[in-house]
Amino acid sequence: MDKSPDRMPFHKIINDPVYGFITIDDALINDIIAHPYYQRLRRISQMAMANLVYPGAVHSRLHHSLGAYHLMRCALQELISKGFDINAEEQQAAKIAILLHDIGHGPFSHALENVLAEGRHHEQLSLLLIEDLNKYFGGKLQMAIDIFTDKYPKKYLHQLVSGQLDVDRMDYLTRDSFFTGVNEGSIAYDRILKMLTVHDGELMVEEKGIYSIEKFLVARRLMYWQVYLHKTVLSAEQMLQRIIRRAKFVHAECPGVLNIFINGKLEDISVQQFCEIDDHDVLMAIKTWCSHPDKVLATLCQGIINRHLLKVKYSAEPVDPKLLDEKRTEVMRRLGIDAADAGWLVFTGEASSSTYNFENEHIHILFKDGSVKDISEVDNALINENLKGKVKKYYICSLR
Repeated sequence: MDKSPDRMPFHKIINDPVYGFITIDDALINDIIAHPYYQRLRRISQMAMANLVYPGAVHSRLHHSLGAYHLMRCALQELISKGFDINAEEQQAAKIAILLHDIGHGPFSHALENVLAEGRHHEQLSLLLIEDLNKYFGGKLQMAIDIFTDKYPKKYLHQLVSGQLDVDRMDYLTRDSFFTGVNEGSIAYDRILKMLTVHDGELMVEEKGIYSIEKFLVARRLMYWQVYLHKTVLSAEQMLQRIIRRAKFVHAECPGVLNIFINGKLEDISVQQFCEIDDHDVLMAIKTWCSHPDKVLATLCQGIINRHLLKVKYSAEPVDPKLLDEKRTEVMRRLGIDAADAGWLVFTGEASSSTYNFENEHIHILFKDGSVKDISEVDNALINENLKGKVKKYYICSLR
């Protein structure tokens, strides 16, 4: 038998702090990871400004996508062990689809989505980049694109990439909980993977996994209010968004390609230029703008750099307009600015999150007798009508 090096099966391991060793056993996947489009994810933070509250939350989009890839690999192996036919090409395509599912994220991920590149969501940009990579790799990513866009006949493969039980959510809850130290977000991802099954072409969970799924949904709720929508995280991300919008408003100059996003036209920006910007470009611009003559822009930038953040107060009722006017008048006096500019530093908004959307979110449980129920319909369900709909909170942000 010929055992020359070029015929040896590909095998590589990556040491991950959450899962241990992640195995890369496919040369094409390794080449995708090595591509500059993917390596750029090292410089895109997973949790935007959350590290200003949870100092450990400095992990990147690359960490997350590798983790989701690992969970996809485990999920596929589990389904195959239960007798579901997933051939080698489909396995490769599903792993590529999840590996690249977030490749379209811009600097600071969700915090600046639709702010730097207005009207462009990361899902759209991800598809553009995957299509670009498909050309680069000679059409080898077409099945991955079909799975990503839910055009492939085996719907459950898409549901593993994007759905109520997708490995994307499993990883970000596990990883974000790990790096923030917020134990309430930890989930039994390994047990959930073991309980996955397919019925009538749809991804489902075996009856034995009910409690793990309920904990998964509750953990998601807790992570949103304790981490993602923590009032100080909210303040920092609102400031970040307003910095970019204000920079565009006053035509603030900044170094490098980022200047095209601030002072150019969106239609003139190429995919390649989008891939050239990351967190470092935005931070460099913020440091530069700390001394900008525009008081609003300089105040916001200094606040981010020095962690002197806007004060946030949540309330169950909409903010009293009189309180808003009082706060704005005070800022006008302190900084010597007009009412319009004060509105950049004192403002109100709403934050909301839902545990389980009963209308368009469904996690189906497959019982031993072959019956299927939504997780909210099982006997003594924890996820029931009491958790229906969104929890909404109102807030006011103001200069300290």
